[in-house]
Amino acid sequence: MASDTLRTADDLVAAGLVSPERRAEIDAVASRYAVAVTPEIAALIGGADDPVARQYLPQAAELNVSPQERADPIGDERFSPVKGIVHRYPDRVLLMPIHACAVYCRFCFRRETVGPGGEALNAAELEAALAYIRARPAIWEVIVTGGDPLLLSPRRLADLIHALDAIPHVAVIRIHSRMPMASPRRVAAPLIAALASDKALWLVIHANHAAEFGAAQRAAVARLNRAGIPLLGQSVLLKGVNDAAATLEALFRAMVANRIKPYYLHHPDLAPGTAHFRLGLEAGQELMRRLRGRVSGLCQPSYVLDIPGGHGKVPVGPCYAARDGDGWRIADPNGQGHRYPPGDGGE
Repeated sequence: MASDTLRTADDLVAAGLVSPERRAEIDAVASRYAVAVTPEIAALIGGADDPVARQYLPQAAELNVSPQERADPIGDERFSPVKGIVHRYPDRVLLMPIHACAVYCRFCFRRETVGPGGEALNAAELEAALAYIRARPAIWEVIVTGGDPLLLSPRRLADLIHALDAIPHVAVIRIHSRMPMASPRRVAAPLIAALASDKALWLVIHANHAAEFGAAQRAAVARLNRAGIPLLGQSVLLKGVNDAAATLEALFRAMVANRIKPYYLHHPDLAPGTAHFRLGLEAGQELMRRLRGRVSGLCQPSYVLDIPGGHGKVPVGPCYAARDGDGWRIADPNGQGHRYPPGDGGE
């Protein structure tokens, strides 16, 4: 990882990102959860409480753990038959070759397992994980995540892609990464070449605010676009970061303008010390309702919740249809109801 990444309270104070009075607070949080802020992210921060800062700069509130929060909020562990594999759904698996990231989001649902020096799979463990995939023809899609898989060296990343390419029943490789936003300089020719695949390879980029699309970030995304890699966007709904309809609208417009299709808006998971980021589901549904009609369908992600305990991801957005006698009542984007007749057969 880059040596110019900010990792300590002294680093953050020296960079002018936090006041000296907050040293003890930052040290206390850093002793519990990983801290890393790249120069590219630091350059986007306009103040200690702006929406980019809130995603990356430690806060004392992270040390307050509420009773409903869990070290493994989405139940990965119970679906991990082999180290580095999570197999929750029949047709797809998570493959986690690395547990380190270029930056550490303060709301991360895997914050108990990621960090500097985070354990990566060794050669034997990676081979065992690949063998698990090879032995199960029902696995159609492999989701490479972590940690951030684009933190792997281009050589290791290319080797991994080639190994997945060689598995006949794997049709889709999906890679989840923060790297184009967090460390866009890494998204250079060697890394992009490593992503070459005979399979349908999709890259899902994590961004939560339009302010993350600085010049360097837009250039990195443009390089991926020129390479022909299809891009999806995922975001987390976060109090104090993007919990306003206009803010989400700007984020999703920025994604689409950069040829990234918004895919998921995640309701934040019950990770330890993250209650200060969470809104109620009703608030999230209202935000999604306000976006409907304001922005193109290209700008509409699915609002989803990972049910705690490993029970799966489900859409939790607003519903616009309700039974009304022998027909339906359909709400339009302005909230007005309209009668819709029953279907064929007079259901």
